[in-house]
Amino acid sequence: MTGHRMAKPLAACSAAVVLTIATGSSAVADGGTGSLPAQEIANKAHDALFGTSSLHINVRGRFGTRGTPTHMDLTLDRQANCRGSLSLGSQGSVKIIKRGNKIWIKPDAAFWKNQVPGGSAAESVLDGRYLEGTKTDPPLQGIANICDLNSFLKSSTARATSGDGPLTKGKAMKLHGVDVIPVSGVRGGRQEILSVAAHGKPYPVQVTVKARDKTTLATVGFSDFDKPVPTSTPSPGQAVNISRLRTQVGPAGST
Repeated sequence: MTGHRMAKPLAACSAAVVLTIATGSSAVADGGTGSLPAQEIANKAHDALFGTSSLHINVRGRFGTRGTPTHMDLTLDRQANCRGSLSLGSQGSVKIIKRGNKIWIKPDAAFWKNQVPGGSAAESVLDGRYLEGTKTDPPLQGIANICDLNSFLKSSTARATSGDGPLTKGKAMKLHGVDVIPVSGVRGGRQEILSVAAHGKPYPVQVTVKARDKTTLATVGFSDFDKPVPTSTPSPGQAVNISRLRTQVGPAGST
C-alpha cells in the first residue's frame, strides 16, 4: 500500500518543527511561561514533548510532490499502540488501529482505488470490514512505524536543522480555547510558529508553517499528553485476516 509512504514523513515533520525551533534544552526557573525569553519557551516545549508517554497529533496541510491535501489524526504511545485515521483528500482515507503486534486498517473505496493496485478486489472481500495483520506483514510495516512515538521523535530529531535566525516571542493569545505564547522563527524562507501552553506544563499546542506570502502551508496540533491510547479493537467478525485476503485475491490486495 502506498498511503503509509506519506504518513511517516508527516509524523516526522510534526515534531521536527518543534525540535528545529528549540535547538537545545536548558533548565530555567519555575514561573509563568510568558515571562521567559523566546528560546527558553521553545526549549521547555521541546522537553515537554520529548518527555511525554503518549499524545494526540492532528496534522493538516499539503504534502508530497503533488501537494496532496492531507489530514492525519492519530493518538500514539511509546509502546507503539495507536488509533486514528489518515485522509488524502479525494485520493481516499484509511482508519488505523494498532495494539501490540496486531494492526487493523479500514480503507475507504477511494483509497482502495487510488492507493492499491487491484484494490477493488480486496475491497469486495473485506466488504466494509477491517483488514487485520501484524507489524511484520510487509503491507502493514509502514503503518506500524508511524504508530511508534519513539520512532516519531527519533525521526524528527534526524530531520531537524537549525533555523535562519533568532526566535521572536509574540503576545499571549487563545488557541482552541487554550492560553498560549507564540514563538516564531524562519527556516528556508518559511515562518514556523510554535504555540506553547502559557499555564501548567509548557506543552506545544500547535505548530503552524507559513509561506513567504503568509499563506498557511500546514498546521500540527498536539493534545492529550500522557493520556492512554484507547484499547478497544475490532471483533473477529469485524475483520478479515491478511492471509485470507491473499488467498482470495492474491498479491494485488496487499501490495
